[in-house]
Amino acid sequence: MPPIPHPLVSALRAYVRHAPPVLASAPLIRYLNQELARRPRTAITRTRDGDLVAVTTSDLIQRFLYLHGVWEPHLTAWIRGRLTRGDTFIDVGAHTGYYTLLASRLVGAPGRVVAIEASPAFHTSLTEAVQRNACHNVRTVNAAAADTARTLTFYLQDTANLGNTSAVQPKTSHSSFQIEALPLPEILSPHELAAARLIKIDVEGAEAFLMEGLAPVLGNLRADVELVIEVTPRSLAKQGQSVHDVLEPLQAHGFHTYRIANDYDSTSYPSAVRRPAAPERWDGPVSDMTDLIFSRVDADQLR
Repeated sequence: MPPIPHPLVSALRAYVRHAPPVLASAPLIRYLNQELARRPRTAITRTRDGDLVAVTTSDLIQRFLYLHGVWEPHLTAWIRGRLTRGDTFIDVGAHTGYYTLLASRLVGAPGRVVAIEASPAFHTSLTEAVQRNACHNVRTVNAAAADTARTLTFYLQDTANLGNTSAVQPKTSHSSFQIEALPLPEILSPHELAAARLIKIDVEGAEAFLMEGLAPVLGNLRADVELVIEVTPRSLAKQGQSVHDVLEPLQAHGFHTYRIANDYDSTSYPSAVRRPAAPERWDGPVSDMTDLIFSRVDADQLR
């Protein structure tokens, strides 16, 4: 199939972003998604929240940002409604900075964002994104969060999904790097930890180790703190751990568990952007990769 001329790609992308969901047809979105994966574009694009991000569309996250202007629309909408001016946001596993930039806008000049990223390459992209968007309330840290101070090796399994870089060794990997790891309370200042309104954790299988390092200070966090944790049962099992190792310390400190929808099918994005779903109480098993929210709010839905 011949390549789509760049001006036509831009026009179709604008149509997908702004047309009502009933008109932004699934075949068109699917075709554009495949085209951008097969014949990658490199560009500076603007998200729906107004942030400028550098993208290469061979990568899943960057492709969705280029096409839709948003990543994980249900979670993005929830965070928009949760953070307010003056808040502190901790972004553990910040990747190239999508949530960091979003939070920086939401918390404003009086607020604070700490973006922690293990990959030196991603940390460079993260720092560039912060500078490009003049986010003066952001501190970036090139480190990994774990249970104890040690050196970790990370592996990139698939160049089509750079966000899947993990300390869990796969059968084959494209590349690897080593980085120093510390417990999260040692990466953050006492003030940053005490002020945190939201802590987002996306560490691709290291969430149980991170929770072990964070558990001793959970009782010191502010009463309304909430945590968003991507839980990966298969990666945990490869290390002799389980979802229980992530949930138990939080439940012991009065946190309730909520599940937020997350669909990586590009065709689902137009509807999700317009009608994001609220997190719902979750008491069932977690067998697949799932985004969970932990809050001391006790409700059926977390609005």
